[in-house]
Amino acid sequence: MSSGSLREGFKELLWPTRCVCCNIEGELLCSSCRTRLPWIDQRLACPVCGAPLGFLTCTECKHDWLTRACVCAFPFRGVGAQLTTALKDGHELRLAPVVAAAIATALDEASGWPACDGLPRFDATAIDALCYVPATRAAYLRRGFDHMELVARELSWVLSIPLADVLVREAGRDQRLLGRRDRAQNLSGSVDVLGDVTGMRLLLADDVVTTGASMNACAEALLARGARSVTSCSLARVW
Repeated sequence: MSSGSLREGFKELLWPTRCVCCNIEGELLCSSCRTRLPWIDQRLACPVCGAPLGFLTCTECKHDWLTRACVCAFPFRGVGAQLTTALKDGHELRLAPVVAAAIATALDEASGWPACDGLPRFDATAIDALCYVPATRAAYLRRGFDHMELVARELSWVLSIPLADVLVREAGRDQRLLGRRDRAQNLSGSVDVLGDVTGMRLLLADDVVTTGASMNACAEALLARGARSVTSCSLARVW
């Protein structure tokens, strides 16, 4: 047995893996909780912002987002909030592939439903690269990692879509501390693109969509640098 295996075994003995939802020992997301996951029904979700039940009349957007579609897996409560918090604030990095798998599942369901342009909300064959909403430098230094970089690498592998690590964010106030009106202003001009995305059809990933300020700021920067289109996705949707 390798020293790494021994170390992991010892850690498991001292700090057993527990389900992030019900705290039972064994798995990060136990089989019982997996059967009760509150998936957003993509058929009923808003095709523009991904809000649950917003297909006919959306209360969360005016259909003015810069992304051509937004696909979210869960509402931001219960498991949606617990997975996000455990990954980025609880430093449970083993959740990155779990989050990626949930996003991939939602994207697969959304592929059967149209965006406002009449095309599928997601089509892996119509995506050239995957990018992600990056953490600010302050957040990276505070946590020691960028949780969405970890998720994006896993999602890139699951979807067989190349990863394009091209977005950077300047320092700004923590979005979680801001109201709906202040979020867009806080991100205005704060995102830059470090790479050639000319003519590319991009999939943009984040962990939580609240007002769409982060998604739209990133999409604006990508489109300004010549990207052909941006489709967005996330684990959870606040509504």
